[in-house]
Amino acid sequence: MSIMSILKKKTKNTLYTTPSHGGSFCILHKFYQWYKADISEVDTFAPQEALIKAEEHASKIYGTKYTKFLTNGSSSGIITALLATKPKSVLIWDNAHPCHENGAKLCGANSIKYTLSKDNELGIYRAITVQKVEELLNKHQADAIIITSPTYEGFVADIKRISELCKAKNVTLIVDEAHGALYPFCDELPMSAVKFADFTIQSLHKTAGGLNPTALLHSNNIDPTEALKMITTTSPSYPMLASIEANIKFLNSNRGKSHIKNLIKDIRKLNIRQLNDDPTKILLKGGYKLSEDLFNNYFIEDERTNEKTTMLLCGVGTNLKKINKLQKALKNIIH
Repeated sequence: MSIMSILKKKTKNTLYTTPSHGGSFCILHKFYQWYKADISEVDTFAPQEALIKAEEHASKIYGTKYTKFLTNGSSSGIITALLATKPKSVLIWDNAHPCHENGAKLCGANSIKYTLSKDNELGIYRAITVQKVEELLNKHQADAIIITSPTYEGFVADIKRISELCKAKNVTLIVDEAHGALYPFCDELPMSAVKFADFTIQSLHKTAGGLNPTALLHSNNIDPTEALKMITTTSPSYPMLASIEANIKFLNSNRGKSHIKNLIKDIRKLNIRQLNDDPTKILLKGGYKLSEDLFNNYFIEDERTNEKTTMLLCGVGTNLKKINKLQKALKNIIH
């Protein structure tokens, strides 16, 4: 099957997956006119005034020292953070995204793997606890630690307290917040790591409506610019950079914040007991059978499933029509 055939097939389904724009988020309507400006005159290594101002404005919105636009996903942000930090040893979750280990290899750091226990009832990992971090920092001589928060299924760590532990031990805290790009813009969602961690990496495309693979790298200490040069193309996509700027502008606007609150309000109309910390990750008991029923009988595609749970991911592109369709499907399946 060709790539185009796969894309055409995807558009027929109701997607509760990444990217969260669902093909209908308002920024997408402008993308094709931007595509005509797909030139390489604006260089991320020697950015002209517009890009400099856009990133500086973004750092003010997020309250960081530096915020960098990424056009190669959160993976490039994780690797950049490690290259900028240059740790001799780094604590890495043994079930983390591969970019954590790849970043350690690229910067020549010794990887110290740590394990987390699965929740037996749900069959998934919860976020790392403060107690676990304290145990790791006392046991190992690490220069940095990478924490995934939120987890794929929407469990969030207490980053504020964890950051205090890391500061006391002089350990750089890098938070993979790829699935938490909406957090800074809604108080009904978990607290973002942006103001507490040394580095926070967010994927705009996962939940915030951005285009694949747009992302952000936030730093509160080290300037990551030189490290980013080592792994980024000298021919960045100008339309992608423009979409990042527009995406942040929308999220920070009254309209954007209201949009996120309404999304959460719509999700709660499902009247489903929330099993995690993030309501935009709809986590349902019922594994492969539920996933198959939703897909085969209602053309609803989930983000992830296992033996015990199914997770449907929502974002700014998830509208009330989608929610209503899911609600009807679940009522039919349950009853």
